[in-house]
Amino acid sequence: MSKDGHHPWHNVSPGENLPVTVNAIIEIPKGSKAKYEIDKESNLIKLDRVLFSSVMYPANYGFIPQTYCDDNDPLDILVLCSVDVYPMTIIEAKVIGVMHMVDNGEQDDKIIAVAKNDMSVNYINDLHELPPHTMKEIVKFFQDYKALEEKKVTIEHLLGVRYAHKVIQESIELYDKKFRNNS
Repeated sequence: MSKDGHHPWHNVSPGENLPVTVNAIIEIPKGSKAKYEIDKESNLIKLDRVLFSSVMYPANYGFIPQTYCDDNDPLDILVLCSVDVYPMTIIEAKVIGVMHMVDNGEQDDKIIAVAKNDMSVNYINDLHELPPHTMKEIVKFFQDYKALEEKKVTIEHLLGVRYAHKVIQESIELYDKKFRNNS
């Protein structure tokens, strides 16, 4: 956390209507080959790396604030939207599913959501309502984006909205245990 104690992970609400809709803080815009992260010390966007392959992020990518996962980071989220969203933008996102992923031997779930205020996607309520090719693109991106780094990523399951809600609730409980009830 930064020296002044303010960090989007800790100081932005996870949302008003959890787990149906969440606030997503975008780190990487759709179409980017750059992997950005919020630097936990400075709160600035840091270029982690340029992707090693020719793939680009298939959706706006970020995290849900005030969540915590086994990889010591907040819960990741992909937000489908008709526009590329600037880093550090908060999007109200309607949760539609979750992708169970294992990255280098660690569980690394990705919540899949649609931008609540984008009429081109906000009618979607569950993964099975997406155009079939959309999820294929997302899965293929995560299978391929680390291949040239010689790191293994496995997509274990694509699960619907009910299971995604459970993953969000668990990550909020883990956050509370780690950061609020730390006694």
